[in-house]
Amino acid sequence: MITTLTSKGQTVVPAVLRRHFKMGQKTRLNWTVEGDVIHVVPLPDDTIAAARGMFAAGPSLTAALLRERRQDRQRERQHG
Repeated sequence: MITTLTSKGQTVVPAVLRRHFKMGQKTRLNWTVEGDVIHVVPLPDDTIAAARGMFAAGPSLTAALLRERRQDRQRERQHG
């Protein structure tokens, strides 16, 4: 999709994208640059609620660290 900038530097988000990403009048957009590419990502209304639980599906990093420390202690007892 191609849009054009106005003299004020504004552009229109195409309706198909607004519908797909459920973007409304107050939707904030996060603009980032990677080299020669501009990424535009709509932000959820409540970023805290949206982030809540995002790591819950993966392994617990705390549990992995504690397990590794137990294994280290056992090795130290065996070799030292």
